[in-house]
Amino acid sequence: MGILVQKFGGTSLSTPQAREHVIRHVKRELAAGHSLVIVVSAMGRRGEPYATDTLLDWAVQNGNALPEREKDLLMCCGEIISAATLCGLLESEGVPSTVLTGAQAGFLTDASFGNARILDVRPERILRELRAQKVVIVTGFQGQTEEGDFTTLGRGGSDTSATALGAALRADMVDIYTDVDGILTADPRIVEDARPLGFVSYTEICNMAYQGAKVIHPRAVEIAMQAQIPVRVRSTFSESEGTLVTQPEAFKDAQPGIVDRFVTGIAYVNNITQISVECPDGNVSGVQLQIFKAMADNGISVDFINVTPTSAVYTVFDNNSEKAIAALQELGLRPKSLSGCVKVSVIGGGINGVPGIMARIVEALSTQNIQILQSADSNTTIWVLVKKEDMVQSLRALHSKFELHR
Repeated sequence: MGILVQKFGGTSLSTPQAREHVIRHVKRELAAGHSLVIVVSAMGRRGEPYATDTLLDWAVQNGNALPEREKDLLMCCGEIISAATLCGLLESEGVPSTVLTGAQAGFLTDASFGNARILDVRPERILRELRAQKVVIVTGFQGQTEEGDFTTLGRGGSDTSATALGAALRADMVDIYTDVDGILTADPRIVEDARPLGFVSYTEICNMAYQGAKVIHPRAVEIAMQAQIPVRVRSTFSESEGTLVTQPEAFKDAQPGIVDRFVTGIAYVNNITQISVECPDGNVSGVQLQIFKAMADNGISVDFINVTPTSAVYTVFDNNSEKAIAALQELGLRPKSLSGCVKVSVIGGGINGVPGIMARIVEALSTQNIQILQSADSNTTIWVLVKKEDMVQSLRALHSKFELHR
């Protein structure tokens, strides 16, 4: 057997009972002959003692003036506590283990504190420890600059750490353990008959992640896709194989016909404001340039962009809407806005070139008297913008229309 990378999230490590499940997964894979590298997140969620958000709240409560470099030092503590805790538990079970920080594991990053990008992974020390028959526990979410400063990789950074290590070590597989049984066709809190997916392609899960599904971070998927490392998204609390993420060709034989499915899942992003601007007669292209340059100059990310010869329509997050509207009014424009919208995404590798997908979306929503405020599409995704009060019914109607419960 080769190298297996296991990543355990905060809920997987937050209680003694959860940690017992982690130990069971580790011992099972060791018994199967794998060399193990384990990536850990900070334990728990906001309010629990060692969670990352709890540490950030601590900084706010104590002056709220911590520079970004020093804030990264503080945030690295959560993963170090998780790693040391797991190491102690494994040693008590007779499993030789060692802990490496992101820096010691070879993560070299830029100096964008709080959201650093990985420049290189140099895993020589990990390989030495594996040759010494140890389980290597790596603190996720962190790295080090050339100057030796600690950095953190931003939200979802432990997922990114895991797949980056998988690529650098040429691992057989990366297992992402979480609190759900793999990737589902929709959010089960909203769509009661959402079902787990056995297989998804890199492209499908990347689009699902970008469009609101929070099971795995899209940056992590992109790294795995580039390196062609298969990823499994699994539950810490069961023995289920979860969802395999790989190239469609790799699972075609395992489940014939799966690559012919049109739609894989439904995702959503809420708290969105739609902004529409009618361009006055004259220099339309110049006005459109002014609109989007104003957004960029104010650090406002725009999405769902429709530009016509006479108007520009796009979306921003609700928390940026006032700043966006003020910037447009300073240009002498008169924008209209609609806050509290939701972007619903229909995602599937089989959408491209198939007639009738949009017709089915419109039929599903119009049957429920749901107004489509805006739409757009790509090779694998069709997006529709709806009002917040229509979100739940939209997700359920589309899930049913494409028979994703089957």
